[in-house]
Amino acid sequence: MSLIQYYGTGRRKNAVARVYLRPGKGEFTLYANKRPRPFSEYFTMGSYKSTIKQPLSLTETENKFDVFIRIDGGGLNGQAEAIRLGIARALIEFNKELRPALKSAGLLTRDARIKERKKYGLLKARKAPQYHKR
Repeated sequence: MSLIQYYGTGRRKNAVARVYLRPGKGEFTLYANKRPRPFSEYFTMGSYKSTIKQPLSLTETENKFDVFIRIDGGGLNGQAEAIRLGIARALIEFNKELRPALKSAGLLTRDARIKERKKYGLLKARKAPQYHKR
């Protein structure tokens, strides 16, 4: 028996999400930082859960797929947005006709903003030490 699954990669800040969609009942399996974690306990805030489920609810495929997620790096917000991008990309692999709906909602755009590096002589990327005249 061959396992039918659809794959999508999502990235945001330092978070990388590998998302697999498999035909099922809508269950989420999460491996965060190489450990199995309960989805509802890992993402406790409702805003994270709604962010993650946004592509599925937009395309009305919430109860058609079991979602298997491997996430590494970043914080919870970056991880949630990386998972959202990964799910959207996997849905396109499942059905190319979902692309216009996902594109118009802005779910296929990778947010490339990352933290600016610290420069020498400064306290942070742009914050300078307090100037004193004497």
